[in-house]
Amino acid sequence: MSVRLLLLLVFSLEVFRCELSKEKAGSVISAAKTLVWGPGLEADIVLPARFFYIQTVDSSGKNLTTSPGEKTFEVKMVSPTEQFTRIWIQVLDRRDGSFLVRYRLYATYTDLHIHVLLKGKHVAKSPYILKGPVYHEGCDCPQPSGSVWEKNMHCPESFAQITRDLSLHPSVDPDQNAQEIPKRFGQRQSLCHYTIKENKVYVKTFGEHVGFRIFMDAILLSLTRKVRIPDVEFFVNLGDWPLEKRKPTDKLHPIFSWCGSNNTRDIVMPTYDLTESVLETMGRVSLDMMSVQANTGPPWPEKNTTAFWRGRDSRQERLQLVKLSRAHPDFIDAAFTNFFFFKHDESLYGPLVKHVSFFDFFKYKYQINIDGTVAAYRLPYLLAGDSVVLKQDSGYYEHFYNELRPWEHYIPIKANLGDLLEKIQWAREHDEEARKIALAGQQLARSHLMGDSIFCYYYKLFKEYSRLQITEPKVRKGMELVEQPTDDLFPCSCDRRMEKDEL
Repeated sequence: MSVRLLLLLVFSLEVFRCELSKEKAGSVISAAKTLVWGPGLEADIVLPARFFYIQTVDSSGKNLTTSPGEKTFEVKMVSPTEQFTRIWIQVLDRRDGSFLVRYRLYATYTDLHIHVLLKGKHVAKSPYILKGPVYHEGCDCPQPSGSVWEKNMHCPESFAQITRDLSLHPSVDPDQNAQEIPKRFGQRQSLCHYTIKENKVYVKTFGEHVGFRIFMDAILLSLTRKVRIPDVEFFVNLGDWPLEKRKPTDKLHPIFSWCGSNNTRDIVMPTYDLTESVLETMGRVSLDMMSVQANTGPPWPEKNTTAFWRGRDSRQERLQLVKLSRAHPDFIDAAFTNFFFFKHDESLYGPLVKHVSFFDFFKYKYQINIDGTVAAYRLPYLLAGDSVVLKQDSGYYEHFYNELRPWEHYIPIKANLGDLLEKIQWAREHDEEARKIALAGQQLARSHLMGDSIFCYYYKLFKEYSRLQITEPKVRKGMELVEQPTDDLFPCSCDRRMEKDEL
């Protein structure tokens, strides 16, 4: 080998070593350049479980897009006035270079210092100091001014679904509704008649199956602990199906429901399932919009390319799906975990399979979403994962469906599933496009369906509805007070100053 060639080889190796060294140096996480932000860093945003985000950034200023390790960051919270703090903290690795930090306070603190640490070194602008009092979820200390609360919560100016639903009701007469709605629906349906007066919640139930009242009681109590709600009187449908089937040109009764449909005129709220998951995050529930983000399965290239579904037999199309799965097991893995509606067909569509952890759904690239009795309430969690959703065309909708766009946030499939195999094949052949749809759906779920958005939606709905009332909301005969829970162990002292509201 000539000396010249040898020198050239040595030079090339040195250049390669330098480039490798630069790349390695660039991948080192920078504590100063890493980003930290979110509602959990603001004292005035009171949520059952507060949260904020960490985006890892390397020394060259580039965002990391893969996990640097779930133990990368340490988060500590202290209060200068307290020796011990009762705070449960979880740092959730979203495996895309970002982390979601969630924490639940079990007491109220004068001030709260949040330390975000990388190998013992403060990250970004850590420590973050929340000037108190920092109220916990159980503290009954409502902000007197709704407009101040909305500003603190960064609520949007409006929600399209609320505007659409209330447009059918130019005015609302609580006195008339109190007479007419129980007569029309109270015998055959399960209803709750609520009045919020002086920020206290009163209720009377109608019908036999009123157990789901607990979800509505819980969100109303939680909301009234946080903000003063205008006096308002309304009826909530506790059943699955929306109730108001009259045409818009007829006299409509305002009924609040967890699900809407193209053939009904109910006023839609976030579903009881999503509402409970917000209230019980880091509590009684294991599936919520935050936990999903840390359990999205293997990276996209490593996911199984079979379309996946599990559930119960609550709709004819679900039977068809299982039948399709048996005919095309290389395309679809679908099976029932429970039979209830079509028990006589169990021999045809069984046997039942064991329940699969929801987080294990995301081992599969393609998630099939089919209506149950009404809209399938799992959609928010499917969107929040790291798979693309194939959503059945449906006449049912939840409060956020108007934000969804086919081919942008999900892949649409016909109501009769006639094109399901074709759409799965399309996704397989257009992997990058399917991946973009999955990420867009995930981003929508992360930005529109977290706890702060759900509280904003409920408050806006009650505020806008209260403005339509032409008679005074009243605590009617037979109503009972829904008591706020008491916490003798960690009572809180409310220090809100009265502020003039600007409704």
